[in-house]
Amino acid sequence: MRDLGVGFGYLAKGQRWVSRRGSRMKTGLLLPPLITLALYVAALVVLGFWADDITAWATPFADDWDSPWQGLLRGTLTALLFVGGLFFAVVTFAAVTLLVGQPFYEALAEQVDESEGGAPAGPELPLWRELVISARDSLRVLLWVAVFGVSLFALGFVPVIGQTVVPVAGVCVSGFFLTVELAGVALARRGLPIKERFRLLRGRMMLTLGFGVPLALAFLVPVVAVFLMPGAVAGATLLARDLLPPEEEPPGPGAGKPGRADPARPAPRPGPRRRRPADLPAEQVRPRDGTEPATELTARNGRRHA
Repeated sequence: MRDLGVGFGYLAKGQRWVSRRGSRMKTGLLLPPLITLALYVAALVVLGFWADDITAWATPFADDWDSPWQGLLRGTLTALLFVGGLFFAVVTFAAVTLLVGQPFYEALAEQVDESEGGAPAGPELPLWRELVISARDSLRVLLWVAVFGVSLFALGFVPVIGQTVVPVAGVCVSGFFLTVELAGVALARRGLPIKERFRLLRGRMMLTLGFGVPLALAFLVPVVAVFLMPGAVAGATLLARDLLPPEEEPPGPGAGKPGRADPARPAPRPGPRRRRPADLPAEQVRPRDGTEPATELTARNGRRHA
């Protein structure tokens, strides 16, 4: 349970880190979340206008139902549809914002690492390649979000559970995947693929939820999400340093390959030089057949005759 407080502490530290340096980077860091926010607000407004029609189209079997039951069913489905859209917006907000502002947030994570010491060398890839990798990883995360979203949507129809357990589970799922997306900026610079990021964050689930759940709740307020996004990236970088300290980072691409030394591993010290038979005096060289050297045999025969 202590990790819950530690995770929230990283979120607060990230906000403080950006606030101290915000005057120099505020314009560039706030522009991507503003663009994403405008897109999502427009999408949710359209969903709100068309939610009733979508529900009526999806439930033709209820056209002949009596008055209270038809309205109750379609009203519940309309509410669940809008809540599902809001859940999807909260979880994907970070992914889309990171994709839009990839250069800005990559530079931010690098600055946080440098300020804390032990910054890893980022991959030397062109911008278009980084965008492709980021989009591919975000798509994998969104597929998992869709799986959990559909499951929670179905469980929402279960009495009692749908009104108590499902909302709490939805916030926890949102917090987990938010942390996966935000910490992915720093963990990708350390050479971790998306599968290893999932494994690493699952191993410290309380830490992950302590960081992501408060952020997911804050992201429900659209304007707050815009201003918290830069600090969330900075805090996720600090969290990534806890999960994968500099001395435990995976070796570089040249590690373990013949002909290429690992720069993080010190060179072995030269040991004492082994003396070869050619370097020894003749009287100390013993033949391989086990017989005594000639000089030693001659000296022993001389002492016997004396």
